[in-house]
Amino acid sequence: MTDLLLLAEDRLLQGLAAEARGPKRNGLYALWLFLRQCDGRLPPGVLSERADRARLERLEKRLSSLSLPAPLRRALPGSVRELKEGRADGIAVGLQQLVAPAREALGRGAADAVALAARSVREAMRVNQGIA
Repeated sequence: MTDLLLLAEDRLLQGLAAEARGPKRNGLYALWLFLRQCDGRLPPGVLSERADRARLERLEKRLSSLSLPAPLRRALPGSVRELKEGRADGIAVGLQQLVAPAREALGRGAADAVALAARSVREAMRVNQGIA
């Protein structure tokens, strides 16, 4: 695990704490779970392929049991698919795909947190590839 997405996670957790029970709270929780999954795929503490596969399966199972706002319910499977494909840019793409649905379903704060996470991942990828 890294601290790269910590700020975005904190923002989502603040929104989660302020939200009453229901689909919006579940949506924030789903985004937080997705960010945690992304964090486990980032260096230096990258999970093994087997552990990563098991975590993705558990994530999908947990997401399927949540009552989510429609935009997130439609967008999350595509973002999870990006992670499953294992491409180098899959984390950033998966996060970026969630920005608009998060804004529509949960508001600007949640969307900004996800956008921050996507930017952080892209920047870390540039630095790791020596493009910075």
